[in-house]
Amino acid sequence: MTISIILALLALSVPVIIRLAKGRATAPRIEQLRSVDLHAFRNLMDPEEEDYLRQHLPAAEFRRIQRERLRAAVEYIQCAAFNAAVLMSVAEPARQSPDPAVARAAVKLTDNAIRLRSYAFRAIPKLYLAMIFPGRGFSPAPVAESYEQMTRQVVLLGLQYPTGEISSAL
Repeated sequence: MTISIILALLALSVPVIIRLAKGRATAPRIEQLRSVDLHAFRNLMDPEEEDYLRQHLPAAEFRRIQRERLRAAVEYIQCAAFNAAVLMSVAEPARQSPDPAVARAAVKLTDNAIRLRSYAFRAIPKLYLAMIFPGRGFSPAPVAESYEQMTRQVVLLGLQYPTGEISSAL
């Protein structure tokens, strides 16, 4: 029974995994960046917060709330992965910059964006499994860390690209 549930969940997550792996068919634009609140994301994934909820809520209520928290975490990860694709397209022309510092920052941004998309590719199916089995403890911390590294690289590229739109979305 459990195996069939896991297989069904994996089958349902395949379209999400494919979309994350392939990215978008058209080149995304910087204006398309989505807001990601890392503080809220970390709160959703905080094991201490989960323990608190488990101790103070009836079991059925805890499972319902935990599933909602995990769905929200999936949305945050999907937004972060989308932003990584957008920033990769922004970094591509900067890699050819005559300024070595800008070119290095663009390479680092691309590397961090690829790493973030890889973490997202692995984290989302695990979060879906955690929705089936709430309380099993899974923390996609590498997603948050990678996203922070990526945003630092955007600031370095800010000399060449306007950061007004970026900073509000990051």
